[in-house]
Amino acid sequence: MVTLLKWTVPDYHHLIEQGLLDGKKVELLDGDLVTMAPEGPLHSYTTTTVADYLRQNLHGLALVREAHPITLSQSEPEPDIAIVLAPQERYKERHPQADDIFWLIEIANSTQAYDLNDKKQIYAQEGIPEYWVADLSKRQLFIFRAPDKEDYRLQQTHSEGIIRSQAFPEIKISVQEMFHW
Repeated sequence: MVTLLKWTVPDYHHLIEQGLLDGKKVELLDGDLVTMAPEGPLHSYTTTTVADYLRQNLHGLALVREAHPITLSQSEPEPDIAIVLAPQERYKERHPQADDIFWLIEIANSTQAYDLNDKKQIYAQEGIPEYWVADLSKRQLFIFRAPDKEDYRLQQTHSEGIIRSQAFPEIKISVQEMFHW
């Protein structure tokens, strides 16, 4: 029988502080060090476009962070976009935690299965209120809400139209404008 070593968040931070992960694109997910997929031009373009759009629409209401870590109980992923509580100074000595997060967005060009399964389960377990996955190949936005232990109870799929986040229902978000579809 093979037993794999599970890393804790403090273990992971220690590896980072010691420089043992320098130059390596990894994130901690449910105690495992997972290699992050390389980012292609379409992924980079979409992440920047979506983040810029959300910054304009959420100005003064929340911070929009791109590809920076968040700290969860057994994970420290780097979602493509995290919409978190302001002000920025609250993250000077720590990363945003579950209670700081309004919603997370992953841009999926080659990682759809991973983002729609593994990451979704982790985010639901942590109680992240809302999780969006943009499937670039199908031009679809999956929205997950109402976390319940290992999954989200509600799912919507959009290719167009106006959507609203749970955290800021007064803000209209155009799927076409946000993703340039």
